[in-house]
Amino acid sequence: MTDSILITGGAGFIGCHTAAYFAARGYRIVLIDTLVRPGAERNLDWLRTLHIPLTHYAVDVRDFNALATVVQQEGPFAAVIHLAAQVAVTTSVADPRTDFEINACGTFNMLECLRKFTPESLFIYASTNKVYGELLTVPVKECAMRYTFHDQGGIGEQQPLDFHSPYGCSKGCGDQYVIDFARIYGLRTVSFRQSCIYGERQFGIEDQGWVAWFIIAGVLQLPVTVYGNGKQVRDLLYIQDLTELYGTALEHKDHLDGVAFNIGGGTDNALSLLEFIDILKGYGLHITCEFEPWRPGDQKIFISDNTKASALLGWKPRTSYHKGFAQLIRWVEDNREVLREVLRQRRLC
Repeated sequence: MTDSILITGGAGFIGCHTAAYFAARGYRIVLIDTLVRPGAERNLDWLRTLHIPLTHYAVDVRDFNALATVVQQEGPFAAVIHLAAQVAVTTSVADPRTDFEINACGTFNMLECLRKFTPESLFIYASTNKVYGELLTVPVKECAMRYTFHDQGGIGEQQPLDFHSPYGCSKGCGDQYVIDFARIYGLRTVSFRQSCIYGERQFGIEDQGWVAWFIIAGVLQLPVTVYGNGKQVRDLLYIQDLTELYGTALEHKDHLDGVAFNIGGGTDNALSLLEFIDILKGYGLHITCEFEPWRPGDQKIFISDNTKASALLGWKPRTSYHKGFAQLIRWVEDNREVLREVLRQRRLC
C-alpha cells in the first residue's frame, strides 16, 4: 500500500516521533522494532494511545528473511525510513561485531528488501556526522568555554569522509551503500548525516542522547560523565524539525537519487557541553560532572552546514534550543518515575 510508511527502529526516540508525524498526515504506519532498548515499549504504548493505524513487528534487522516477509506482506510503501541501529560509540568499541551486524548488515538487508520488493519507495537513512571522523584537517581554536572553527561556519558535504571508531565505520558503510544502491539500481535513496537530535521521549544515557541525559540527570539529581574537557561543540536539532525534514524529503522523492545531506541545528543552535550545563542552571538544574578521557573519534566541534538541504529541499531548523530545552525539561519533570524505572533497567539509578 503506497499510503503506508515502514519505519525500522520505530519505537525508538526518533522512530516514535516519525511515526506520529506521518500518521497525522494520513499514512498507515508499519513499525519494525525488537523493543530491546529500555524505553522502547513505553514509546510504542504512547503511539497506541494516539489511536493511529499502526502495525508492529518485533523483527531484528539482522534477519533478512523475517524482514523480507514483513515487506512483502505489508508493502509496497511510500517510504522506508531506516532508523534501527546500534547507537553508541562506546558499545561499538566493546563489541564491534554486533555493531557491524546491526548497522552495516542491517542496512544492507533493508536495501535489499527495498530493491526486491518495494523499489518505488523512498529510502531514508539516518546516518551520522561521525562519518567525518575527528575532522583533524579542519583548523580549530580552543577558547575558554568552547572550541570554534578558525574560518568556517559549519561542515558541508564536501568534507572528506573519514570513518573513525567501529560505530563510525558501520554507519559509514551503511551510508555508502545507501548512496550506491541509488546509483547502481536506480532506487530513490537519501542519507541524512544527522548531528545531535534531542526532544521528548528520549531516554538518553551517557554515551547516546546526551542532551536528554543531562536534563534527566539534573532533574533526578544524578551525576553525569563528561568525556574530554567539555568544550566540544555540537549543533542541536529538535526532533520536530527532523520529522518535518523527513516529510519534506518524501515530497521531493523524485529528486533524491543517492543524495547525502548534513543535517543539524546549525550555528544558531550550537553549544559546548560546558555552555549547555551553564544554561541548565537558568532552569534550576545543577549538574554534577565527572570528567573522563576522550572517546575514540570524538570531534572537538561539529556544526552542520545546512545549505544543501535548504537549497534542494527548502528545509531549515525552526526550533531554538531555548524552546526545545523548555519542552524537554517539562516532559522529564512530568515523567520522573517512568525515567527512574528505565534507568533502573539500565542499572544507572
